[in-house]
Amino acid sequence: MSFLFGSRSNKTFKPKKNIPEGTHQYDLMKHAAATLGSGNLRLAVVLPEGEDLNEWVAVNTVDFFNQINMLYGTITEFCTETSCPVMSASPKYEYHWADGQTVKKPIKCSAPKYIDYLMTWVQDQLDDETLFPSKIGVPFPKNFLTIAKTILKRLFRVYAHIYHQHFKEVIQLNEEAHLNTSFKHFIFFVEEFHMIERKELAPLQELIMEKLTRKISLSGSFN
Repeated sequence: MSFLFGSRSNKTFKPKKNIPEGTHQYDLMKHAAATLGSGNLRLAVVLPEGEDLNEWVAVNTVDFFNQINMLYGTITEFCTETSCPVMSASPKYEYHWADGQTVKKPIKCSAPKYIDYLMTWVQDQLDDETLFPSKIGVPFPKNFLTIAKTILKRLFRVYAHIYHQHFKEVIQLNEEAHLNTSFKHFIFFVEEFHMIERKELAPLQELIMEKLTRKISLSGSFN
């Protein structure tokens, strides 16, 4: 959520996705923001009593898209075709793009190109009212959680790329606290609802184990 970010918070990679005011999802978003404001990230991800899981996942998925959008927006000048010719998270993990529709066979591409494809694809999913209904009474599709899991799995890859390839720039921009808080919130959420398989988290497993499981502050540097 935007309160996590400082003077650079208006710099986004893609247009921000807004939840319409007056909707129940907007109320849920406000609840999430208030809980996050307390500083208790574990409490902030818990499904509020009496609320629908799909709606809660939808609101948080939109929020994470916006957070990652802003974070990546701060380092786009450093993530170029030259500096990042492949989409990777360390030499051990490389990602090839496919969306199963327009690009069915995975293609190797630069990090900025991959992330552009990824964020455009996520944006299209979030804007599709048949997948992410914003009106009260309109049901979510039966496979909604599967859709959300795919979105969150792919958004994680942007975190992984930033940490492995651009953390020095993040430090230079004084954005490390924002990145770490956002990532910690993201991991608490996907763990709470089992949204991402453990193998998909492997590129940042050391960070997750050291900083989250042992409850050590995420304010330090990533090695």
